[in-house]
Amino acid sequence: MSCLFLTEQDVAELIDMPRSIAIVEEAFRQMAAGRVRNVPRTRATGPGIILHSMSASAEYLGLIGWKNYTTTRRGMLFHVAAYDIESGEMQILIEANLLGQLRTGAATGVATRHMSRESSSTVGLLGTGLQARTQLMAVCSVRKIERVEVFGRDEDRRRRFAEEMCKECQTEVVPVSSSQEAVSGKDIVITATSSKTPVFDGTDLADGTHVNAVGGNFLQKTEIDGETIRRSGTIVCDSIEQCRIEAGEFVASLKEGLVSWDSMSDLSDVVAGRNPGRKSDNEITFFKSVGLAMEDIAMAGELLKQAREQGRGTRAL
Repeated sequence: MSCLFLTEQDVAELIDMPRSIAIVEEAFRQMAAGRVRNVPRTRATGPGIILHSMSASAEYLGLIGWKNYTTTRRGMLFHVAAYDIESGEMQILIEANLLGQLRTGAATGVATRHMSRESSSTVGLLGTGLQARTQLMAVCSVRKIERVEVFGRDEDRRRRFAEEMCKECQTEVVPVSSSQEAVSGKDIVITATSSKTPVFDGTDLADGTHVNAVGGNFLQKTEIDGETIRRSGTIVCDSIEQCRIEAGEFVASLKEGLVSWDSMSDLSDVVAGRNPGRKSDNEITFFKSVGLAMEDIAMAGELLKQAREQGRGTRAL
């Protein structure tokens, strides 16, 4: 048995953000139709290492697969594999650092399309890492963004990030000196940080803002304060089931009775039109993403198709 092996460079050349958004949106639509099954992340620990494992089946693609990644002091390593549902044979193995950035950004793009005001033109971004990069690319793919204000703790890094993303997104991206400045008066706010504590004050949000929170997937971490949750009229999760396990943003607010799981929606139900992503222009909307394996498998399906058509990748035993 052999399968295709794709490197990070292959992924970069085979798929872009607009296509990633289309693929991930279809995955959520198929999830609503019951043709996708997602298994939440589990973690195994060893001395100085964590192995993160998640899996999903995508009946509509004829694929089932997993994403595994390790975190150590040296960094993170990601791999995704997909198998044919009928034969059980591995079809593709992918180096998946960029894939993960693209699919996480794409999920935010899907949420932003369904939850932000169509007229949204300004973005406040907190974070200057790789995830922040694809988050901004996705939002600029679904809304006509005219100005982005970005804040990160390192002044030089946020300046370089702004310069790079001006060219990447073909819009004005400027570094600012505080989270308050980045958030205030914006149509869309994105948090993509590694912070364990809230990165902005919810009182600074303007009415009608849409918030995407993507940085944390541990119950012990939260980028968002209780005031943001309290003010949010519509709250959507990529998966309520997985957010119950991993979304630290809701822990304190649930205990204080500011929100309940029953008041939230799954993104799949919003995409399918079962639940609204926004009820009025003035309400604050909130999307929490922890990252789902079904997004990775959907992306793997597209990469497998493109690699076969273009003769990319190498055969691996």
